[in-house]
Amino acid sequence: MSKKDAFGDDVHSKENDFGSLLEQSLRTDSLKAGDSFKGEILTINKEFVYVSTGSAIDGHLPVREIWDDQKQPKYKVGDIIEVVVLKVREGEILLRAKAAKGSSQDVDNLEDAFDMELPVEGKVLELVKGGYRVMVATEKAFCPLSQMDLRTPSEPESFVGRKLEFLITAYENKGRNIVLSRRKILELNQAEVEGEMLEKAQVGDLYDGTITKLEKFGAFVRLENGLEGLIPVSELSWSRGVKTENVVQTGMTVKVKLLKIEDEGNRLRMSFSLKQGGGESDPWASIVQKFPVGSIHSGTVEKKETYGLFVNISGGITGLLPRSKWRESVDAAQYENKKRGDSVQVQIDEIRIEERKISLGLPGEAIDESWKSHANGPGKSFGTFGDLLKDFKKPTQK
Repeated sequence: MSKKDAFGDDVHSKENDFGSLLEQSLRTDSLKAGDSFKGEILTINKEFVYVSTGSAIDGHLPVREIWDDQKQPKYKVGDIIEVVVLKVREGEILLRAKAAKGSSQDVDNLEDAFDMELPVEGKVLELVKGGYRVMVATEKAFCPLSQMDLRTPSEPESFVGRKLEFLITAYENKGRNIVLSRRKILELNQAEVEGEMLEKAQVGDLYDGTITKLEKFGAFVRLENGLEGLIPVSELSWSRGVKTENVVQTGMTVKVKLLKIEDEGNRLRMSFSLKQGGGESDPWASIVQKFPVGSIHSGTVEKKETYGLFVNISGGITGLLPRSKWRESVDAAQYENKKRGDSVQVQIDEIRIEERKISLGLPGEAIDESWKSHANGPGKSFGTFGDLLKDFKKPTQK
């Protein structure tokens, strides 16, 4: 039973108070940009709405974000509102209403937008040294090249003439010096999408995407939600030793399978498989039927090693022809001179499906059984050794 004071109220021990504070502190530490949650509205004043975060520190967002068309609050104290974390810094949690559409039309002037970290709409006028000149409301502003997109644009001129949303990162000299960032908005939006992806995605899920970049180690794919991940080169095709550019091209639409998803704190790391995404069926699923042990096939030397030849007999199917298999062969010199790309006849000696390994050998020669026809055909046979001795006459003794 809990202890009561003189007025009948519960008395909490210091241990319980400490545990509660510790739990609240841990809750605050766990919040990061992009997290979304539902919280109770604690206070509404002329500038901000304060929302309970379940920790010792309450979050706040601009009151304009909960205005209706008549600029009146759509919520009241005690209501539950869904919010997204914009920034967490010492002693402060900045929030944004999840349904908010903050833009330059929602603020009286650009300085307010800067103070409240609200997005503003601007038109990109031209490409200048180091970035872009952008018209925001009635003022000209500057957006550095590195702040126009999540990555430095490969075609900077493609943004000229477009209307985009920006955050004001600097507002000085009464608006004579305004610096913008579109990248910060994209990062905030991406953090929100990453949170949803991390919560809902399951390994094995299939996604449609577009190839955005090619590398020796694989290809980057951008999903329809804007997030990017890597397709390792080994997951591009069932065939071994393929080059990225021989399988995919930038701009190609593909279907991929999620292999791994990890939250690394400041970013979400994902890896995908193209070959398992439905584009090709796994050739190992029917290998026993197509390549039974003892069958002979024509293959191509894929790689030569000191211990043997790796021979590709079909897309995604490569086996090892050990040197020991041809060392004593009359054609040993022929196999020794084989190089990558050469054709070779091989026989399936062993299949290990679980290990995805095939042991190959030289095609076996047909067994010569012609001797049987000589033994059982027309004409007199020699018979047994006893038959030969049957007519032998023992010499008489004198």
